[in-house]
Amino acid sequence: MLNRFLGLILILTINACSSSNNQKIGKDQTSADMVDESSPAIMVDDSVTTITKSEEEWRSVLTAEEFRVLREAGTERAFQGDLWDNKRKGSYTCAACGLKLFDSTTKFRSGTGWPSFWTPVNETCILEKEDLSYGWNRVEVLCSRCDGHLGHVFTDGPQPTGLRYCINSVSLNFIEN
Repeated sequence: MLNRFLGLILILTINACSSSNNQKIGKDQTSADMVDESSPAIMVDDSVTTITKSEEEWRSVLTAEEFRVLREAGTERAFQGDLWDNKRKGSYTCAACGLKLFDSTTKFRSGTGWPSFWTPVNETCILEKEDLSYGWNRVEVLCSRCDGHLGHVFTDGPQPTGLRYCINSVSLNFIEN
């Protein structure tokens, strides 16, 4: 009886989390309404509080390469980023907003020249979107907090998920444990 009750609570919790909406912060809100962007992860009821900035605001806080990749869905050259071969233990956060995205325990060597992970830290930290650019049928991975382009996810990764989140180094910051 207790197991059925706990199972029901778990199902209700999962349903509530998957149906929650993200809060959008628009230009008409005051700075008091804005999220503290220095926080590595801001979670409200298992959903990520999102931020919105103008192109000029993003250009003022990102390098030219970060802007090209994160805001214009660019891709850095393979084997050129500083994190593709990182073996240190820690967390990977969004370079634009600081949201924790991946953990070093899920990073693996894919041989592609970009950091690869088999799962994000949770399902609310990333968004996935169909990407048909350049004649390919891929799934783009975005930061759910700032909508920054991170990379793509493919189905040729290791178990237990079989997924390969192929992420641009320039889209990430690394925080060592």
